[in-house]
Amino acid sequence: MSDGIGVGARWLTLFTVAWLAIWMVQLTPVQLLLPLQLDTPEDDWIRGVVSSGFVLGLGGLAGIVAGPVAGALSDRVGAGRRRRRPLALGGVLLTAVFLVITGFAEGAWAVGLAWVGVSVGIAVSSAAFTALIADQLPETRRGAASAAVGSSQAVGIVLGVGVVVLVGLGVRDGYLLLAAIIAVAGSTAALLLPDPPAAQVVATRRRSPLLSALRDSDFAWMLSGRLVTNIGNALGTALFLFFLLHGLHQDTVTAQDNLLLLIVVYTVFVVLAAVLTGILSDRTGNRRSLTVAATLVQATSGIVIAIVPTFEATMVAAALMGVGYGAFSTVGLAFAADLLPDEDDHARDLGIVTVTAALGQLIGPVLGAGLVALVGGFWLVFVAAAVFSLAGGILTARAGSRTRPARRRPSRSPDAAPR
Repeated sequence: MSDGIGVGARWLTLFTVAWLAIWMVQLTPVQLLLPLQLDTPEDDWIRGVVSSGFVLGLGGLAGIVAGPVAGALSDRVGAGRRRRRPLALGGVLLTAVFLVITGFAEGAWAVGLAWVGVSVGIAVSSAAFTALIADQLPETRRGAASAAVGSSQAVGIVLGVGVVVLVGLGVRDGYLLLAAIIAVAGSTAALLLPDPPAAQVVATRRRSPLLSALRDSDFAWMLSGRLVTNIGNALGTALFLFFLLHGLHQDTVTAQDNLLLLIVVYTVFVVLAAVLTGILSDRTGNRRSLTVAATLVQATSGIVIAIVPTFEATMVAAALMGVGYGAFSTVGLAFAADLLPDEDDHARDLGIVTVTAALGQLIGPVLGAGLVALVGGFWLVFVAAAVFSLAGGILTARAGSRTRPARRRPSRSPDAAPR
């Protein structure tokens, strides 16, 4: 439910800048810097894939804890204090510091531990910025804000990978650039976006358990579908550089150039799908059907590349993946906001939503690394991407199709008898 804050072009611009920075610093390392940092010689290339999966999995475990916990703490701040801004600022600055540390780290364990810090910072800041959707926007505006999140994800990958590849930055310089971007852009957005002080009722109400939202069946089905679909997306995209290097046997320079081309194609279709489906979902209100349809399109991309493992087919698959994931990430987030069980716990519950999606993006490479090691190639990875995408659609279809207002527990006075 909106707090009555005026939301216009300035709010949406700052919100988009925040997410653009978050996606740049999260996905540029995943797609490019970490694979280059952990790559191994051609005669032992599978070890590099496994090391990359290990690092991303380690970060994912940290992020799944940090996001909901930080969101819950911001929901419980004392009356008169800011709820989201301290969380957002702390998260972006923590991310910047550990990006620098990651750039100087050597070896899988050192890189993995440094990436844990990056993942925690991203999870914390994401929880704060995501909570603004439910805090400050009515249901009829959530699709547009979710479109900003989805489209900036794709644009962030292009900008991050594009700058590193086209300018010819090394791995360490790439991390330093990303640290500067998140520190400046993230902090600016956190300081300028509105964050009204918490009301007295926030400070005095009875606290519910951290994962109490999972008792709501619609919310639980939506969450499981979001996790599984994001695993499917990560399986289909996160190992692209390794696929170009060791699946299509391209040299390093060619593979980096082609990776950028694939990301551009993916981005164009993500942005188009995100904007169009975001508007359509706001007008029709039928977010569940659009979300499920998006998973089917995403599944098609995995089938294409598994059947025809060529660079040309990979381009087609990237376009299909962009359409599917652009629609899913946009409408799915608005659908999640519609299904929030309790308006008093927006940051906590949307933190769970955000971290679930991020966890899916990090589980995918871990699982993909295992599948590559199992068969010594990439075909099973893309088959699994299709299967997980289809499964995500089935799980999402179980969530409620009606738009429900958030349920609010009655507030208690400080001297009320405990229940």
